[in-house]
Formats: sequence, C-alpha cells, structure tokens
Amino acid sequence: MIIGLGIDVVDVARFAARIEANPRLAERLFTPEERGLRPESMAARFAAKEALAKALGAPVGLRWTDAWVVRDSTGRPHLRTQGTVRARADELGIHHLHVSLSHDAGIASAVVVAED
Repeated sequence: MIIGLGIDVVDVARFAARIEANPRLAERLFTPEERGLRPESMAARFAAKEALAKALGAPVGLRWTDAWVVRDSTGRPHLRTQGTVRARADELGIHHLHVSLSHDAGIASAVVVAED
C-alpha cells in the first residue's frame, strides 16, 4: 500500500549557481559521493531528497545527508536512508522506497513513492 508520494522540480542553473556561491551548502545537502557529480545529477538528487521529504510528510528535523541515491548495475536509481530519515520511514511503516529521476532542458525532477 502506498503511504506517501512526493515530487519535486529543480532549475539546474539556479541550483548550480547557489552551490557554487556557497560550497558549504553542498556539504549540508549531499554525501561526499554525491558532491562529485555533475550539476544536473546533483540537482536531480536534490529533487529526490525534496520528493522523499514530501513523501514522509515533510517533518522538521530531517537531515539531508540521511538520504542519498545510488544506482544499481543496470543504472536504475534507488534511495538509501539512515538516521533521521530512516527513523521517520520506520515511524510511518515504510519498507519500500521507489524513486525516478530525470533532467532535461535545464530542469531536474524526481518522484518518490513510499510503500509499506
């Protein structure tokens, strides 16, 4: 059963400019592995984190680095969680997270479905 659904859209150029102007922002938002990605990939991952927060009801206190996207051998993205994000998912009875990412024409987007 679906417990939560989230979607987010990010303007890649605006996002990249903010990260460039404030490198500490990238440290707050991304794991070390994510920070080495191209701007459009980082923007898509930020959209995934925002979409995940929405799927979890957007509670106060989630740490951005407690969720990250990995790709399997086929290139399919998956969300990994720990700490504050995992605790909220456990509280809601969420056992499966599905994520879809896209970036094109200067826009990055993500959809997250949370299931029991």
